[in-house]
Amino acid sequence: MTEAQFAASFGQRNDAILSAWLGAGADPERVRRIGEAKEACFRRLVALEGLAPLPGAAEWIERLMLAGWRQAIASSAPRANVEAMVRALGVAGRLGALVGAEDVRAGKPDPEVFLVAAARLGVPAARAVVVEDAAAGIEAARRAGMRSVGVGPVKLEVADVAVSSLADLPADAFERLVPPA
Repeated sequence: MTEAQFAASFGQRNDAILSAWLGAGADPERVRRIGEAKEACFRRLVALEGLAPLPGAAEWIERLMLAGWRQAIASSAPRANVEAMVRALGVAGRLGALVGAEDVRAGKPDPEVFLVAAARLGVPAARAVVVEDAAAGIEAARRAGMRSVGVGPVKLEVADVAVSSLADLPADAFERLVPPA
């Protein structure tokens, strides 16, 4: 796999990624088996080695919780992976909803994953902010009618706010994106 292939698939669901890599005639059962094996390996590594939050992420989760923002994780990853990451990071008590691949019919850039998360939180799409590290996720946020923060080294200028690290995000970023009602 090349770096370009990885970058093109970042943020997408296994069924889309593996079908593209294995070709149009890929057996759906083979795609499912490979995807499950890959995700089981990921969960084992998380359980053994843990995870470190991205710079600034833990501080923003805490800050937003204290300010009354409802928060969710909406991922193209399987729910078991999302739960493993939440356990490893110790943020379960700060989140109002978890949405994984099994909770939606289509993966990013389809907006469904973010719309389901907003509905579970009881937040209208127009008052939601998506923090995303993949171009497919920024596009999904746009399609959902949500504001977005693009994070990471990948060029995510199409986001409403783009930073290389959450530690660089201005203190009033969320309030500027969605002013208090």
